[in-house]
Amino acid sequence: MKKRAKFGIGIGIILVSMASLAWLGYGESKTYYHTIAELETLRGTSAAHRMRVGGTVQAGSIHRASGKTDFVLLGEGKSLSVSYTGNDPLPDSFIDNSQALIEGRMGSDGRFVAEHVQAKCASKYEAAPGEAPRPSNSTGRS
Repeated sequence: MKKRAKFGIGIGIILVSMASLAWLGYGESKTYYHTIAELETLRGTSAAHRMRVGGTVQAGSIHRASGKTDFVLLGEGKSLSVSYTGNDPLPDSFIDNSQALIEGRMGSDGRFVAEHVQAKCASKYEAAPGEAPRPSNSTGRS
């Protein structure tokens, strides 16, 4: 009987540990989307959450230093200073006036510390003026 009790207690400890790790992981992986204008209104724990923010990269604001890139995001008449400290290289389409979606947390100094940056340049995917759009090929080849 002692063997079964020890085995049951061991299984119970493992299950409780796994459940608590899953709960903590779930809480950390939640990401809230906010606009730049909404960031000013966030208080308390809401401001400390991991979040996503979208906007347009201000022309001339991209400054690269070793291991860090600073830039300014614009949206709804507001601006947001951003420091990207992620390990992944920034996308090629991350240029002045491109649309960007950043993910991270607000820093204590009021700068947004981004861990991930996604960029898109809509003009890169549009047909040139006077040019007909290319037909889509179902095989995925051009």
